Amino acid sequence: MSDWKDRMDSRPSEPLTEDEIHALVDAQLTVAELARLQARLAHDPVAQASVAQWQQQRKALKSLHQQVLNEAIPATLIAAARHSAASLQESNPWWQRGGIAAAVLLTFGTGWLSSAAWHTQWQAQAPTAALIKARAGQDFARQASLAHAVYAPEVRHPVEVAAAEQQHLVQWLSKRLGKPLKVPDLSAQGYQLMGGRLLPGEAGARAQFMFQNDSGGRITLYLGAVDKAAKGIDAAQTGFNFATEGAISSFYWTDQGFGYALAGPVPRDSLMKLAQAVYGQL
Repeated sequence: MSDWKDRMDSRPSEPLTEDEIHALVDAQLTVAELARLQARLAHDPVAQASVAQWQQQRKALKSLHQQVLNEAIPATLIAAARHSAASLQESNPWWQRGGIAAAVLLTFGTGWLSSAAWHTQWQAQAPTAALIKARAGQDFARQASLAHAVYAPEVRHPVEVAAAEQQHLVQWLSKRLGKPLKVPDLSAQGYQLMGGRLLPGEAGARAQFMFQNDSGGRITLYLGAVDKAAKGIDAAQTGFNFATEGAISSFYWTDQGFGYALAGPVPRDSLMKLAQAVYGQL
């Protein structure tokens, strides 16, 4: 009997599914389920790599907007939420009122967290043409950093179309973005093209090209139309602008409503040289 049990225990465990991997990362498990999946994870190197990758990605995304998440909700917003809740209470039974007040406050609070930084800047200055363009560029750089944080840590699918199909990749993305695109050659700077992917944007489709060096470091070139409100404000090319989102830095510039942003966890001076190489080829 003991020999049979030993053989059963030594059987290879079934690989973890993607849903089980996400459940581990999100910690949405009971104690028993967690123990069971961790036991299987110990014998699944592929799943271990995926778990580590998703944990790193969650950490990167959280760090991008940690400052906004830590900001207090303004007193005026809380007062408005309470006023709305009070109005609803007048027409609802007493047993619904507590839930309504909480729901209204949660809705206002969530809206504040998602727009606090933009709202503060908007009130500080009048929306002049130059300011609209500057904000469009800043938003573009922030989206480029977010896209880098999401896809750069990927192990299995960092790109949608690999570099081996570069001609197809460029033709496809050029058609979707409505503009002839060109992939810069950064081999002299130690980076090789991995491939690219199509991404959504506020003013149409956007593209991301990913590059990697011999040590596994990755940078991404994010490009596409910027906010329509910025188009036509200044037809001349802008100079390089530097931005940081958490651990990710970026240099970005715009040209007649079309934006470019080179992003990655790279020191400013090194990233500047790479951006200049990209700019010179585009």
